[in-house]
Amino acid sequence: MLSPDLKKYAIIVAGGSGSRMQAAMPKQFLPVAGEPVLMHTLRRFQAFDPEMPLVLVLPETEIPTWCRLCTEHQFTMKHQVVTGGNSRFQSVKNGLAALDGEEDGVVAVHDGVRPFIDNAILNAAYSTAAQKGTAVVAVSLKESIRRVRGGTSKALDRTAYRLVQTPQCFRLPLLRRAYAQPEIPLFTDDASVVERFGHKIELVEGSFRNIKLTTPEDLILAEAFLLQEANGAQAG
Repeated sequence: MLSPDLKKYAIIVAGGSGSRMQAAMPKQFLPVAGEPVLMHTLRRFQAFDPEMPLVLVLPETEIPTWCRLCTEHQFTMKHQVVTGGNSRFQSVKNGLAALDGEEDGVVAVHDGVRPFIDNAILNAAYSTAAQKGTAVVAVSLKESIRRVRGGTSKALDRTAYRLVQTPQCFRLPLLRRAYAQPEIPLFTDDASVVERFGHKIELVEGSFRNIKLTTPEDLILAEAFLLQEANGAQAG
């Protein structure tokens, strides 16, 4: 269990454009079961720890839309909205700046369009990061993979690879120091930033339900997951 002495935080990054979703609005605002995806995501963190400070990072142009949606859906959950940057690195850095007044704790960085993270994974990630400094949620590959170079391809051992998800959890001082580095193209996620800073990355087992809503097919899955959860709650 996470030590009660270490406070928990979450930075929710939502800067998607919705191009692969083929939607007229950013994917984080698309309705799932009648409510924007982003609201479902924020609720997962509040359910895990109602006292956790939540920092939501949005593109500046999308903040008025979010405020309007919150009013329309009577969404009053406490959270701080921060303007994102030109890259994910800059957006997370802006989110971290919102926690400048905090000294220590464990912070999770999570994709705003992953609305199915559960308490068991969150507990494992926060607890592991509290003990070891880092915890990155990942899953094993289900399908075979091949490496393609030029006009040839070669089979690879899929057991040697993992699909990285979020949240990615870190001790707050460590993530803060790592993000003081200059940005480089190799920084594809928070783990890559911390790893270049010289810290080992610990992996925590994720779930194939923890999907990132990216394409239209993912919305169908999301609706099915929520319906299943609702039926399970009624049965209980």
